[in-house]
Amino acid sequence: MKHRLLSAGKNSGIYFLLMAALFVTISSFKTLQGPVPAADDKTVIGRWDLTVNMDGKDVPSWLEVKLSGVKTLVGYFVADGGSARPIAQVHVKEGKISFSIPPQWEQSDKYMEFDAVLENDKLTGTITSSAGKRYSFSGERAPLLKRTAPAIWGEPIRLLNENSLDGWHVSGAANQWVVVNGVLTSAKSGSNIMTDKKFDDFKLHIEFRYPEGSNSGVFLRGRYEVQVEDNKGSEPTSTYFGGVYGFLTPNEMAIKAPGEWQSFDITLVGRRVSVVANGKAIITDQIIPGITGGALDSKEGEPGPIMLQGDHGPIEYRNIVLTPAK
Repeated sequence: MKHRLLSAGKNSGIYFLLMAALFVTISSFKTLQGPVPAADDKTVIGRWDLTVNMDGKDVPSWLEVKLSGVKTLVGYFVADGGSARPIAQVHVKEGKISFSIPPQWEQSDKYMEFDAVLENDKLTGTITSSAGKRYSFSGERAPLLKRTAPAIWGEPIRLLNENSLDGWHVSGAANQWVVVNGVLTSAKSGSNIMTDKKFDDFKLHIEFRYPEGSNSGVFLRGRYEVQVEDNKGSEPTSTYFGGVYGFLTPNEMAIKAPGEWQSFDITLVGRRVSVVANGKAIITDQIIPGITGGALDSKEGEPGPIMLQGDHGPIEYRNIVLTPAK
């Protein structure tokens, strides 16, 4: 019995020494890590729908701020054009939020600068473009768009007439779109075109054809672009054929040659999207984080139209059928 008690005492001593060493190691590691963001700093974490006032016109943008590790805030930003741009670090100091982003499609080498404050769960501030112009903006938290029950589908709607643009309107002053024998054609770059009606959750079948090197896109609710582009022979990316522009990459390049008719079958429920290209599932039940560049607006909680891009080259569409959720 004495021997066993003595062994237990030695083991207890070793145990406490080990625990003390572990405590010192963890404390040293935390010291090396540096301070974690304060509670006020963390309130900016999340996704934000922004509206930018550009020379008197409201232009949509989008921001995501998230925590990288334990102390660094990073994110993504979507401007009025282009794809989602990574933010290396979001700085928060004394209630002020700032970051800078290198140019993407801009000609200047200067960075875009973002300065904001967060009050009452609203963002307000300024964006200074790489060209040096300063614009004011406001922002609110993006809705989650979660659905609590499976969609119940209504009756299919043919969105395109045989020989008229009834039910459609263009975004610009000039209209280069025509419909002949059920084919909607933009022979040259010009305005985008969209449905008069707005939709929430839906299934969409759409067929398209483009010449070599051309580019278009199908904007779901006018906010989320599924890319239509001649990328045959390329590996899939989020900015190529079938991708949700800048966000979601197809699992394969299910593309045909230019000059051939192709198809998308797209299901959008809340933020969850599935894309079938030419009969192959390329994106399955993925969450779209936010609006894509070129979006009509940033009002993600509202229904929106089907918008077709017409400012990047010749394109034809036909057999556009939408099945809305009830």
